Amino acid sequence: MHLHPPSLSFLLLLVAGAAVVCVTMTTTLHSFRGCAVREFSFVAQKPGCKGLRITTEACWGRCHTWEKPVPDPPYIHRQHHVCTYNRTRYMTARLPGCQPDVSPLYHYPVALHCHCTVCSTQDTECETF
Repeated sequence: MHLHPPSLSFLLLLVAGAAVVCVTMTTTLHSFRGCAVREFSFVAQKPGCKGLRITTEACWGRCHTWEKPVPDPPYIHRQHHVCTYNRTRYMTARLPGCQPDVSPLYHYPVALHCHCTVCSTQDTECETF
């Protein structure tokens, strides 16, 4: 098969464009600031049942946050923002191998929308490193 020069040029442009998109996507993930929904897998466990691998949607990202010193106790003022759920729905999985007196039902959240907000210990682990 013989390609005419315009077809060959278009093919090269298409391949070069795909390579740029791949590089751009990789660079974007490394430098991404903000909060997004992303696929996440974990092993659901509870006493009296075997574990089950679940794939769901969770929040992922980096948020702008700050701390500043203050002259009086507690000596620091924090504005600790984290990427967390804004809207969720709950799914239910059935865990395998549960003992007769243990419910096999396991409820977990699916992220529909995420956002950066001040960390709340009611629904998020707020530990810092």
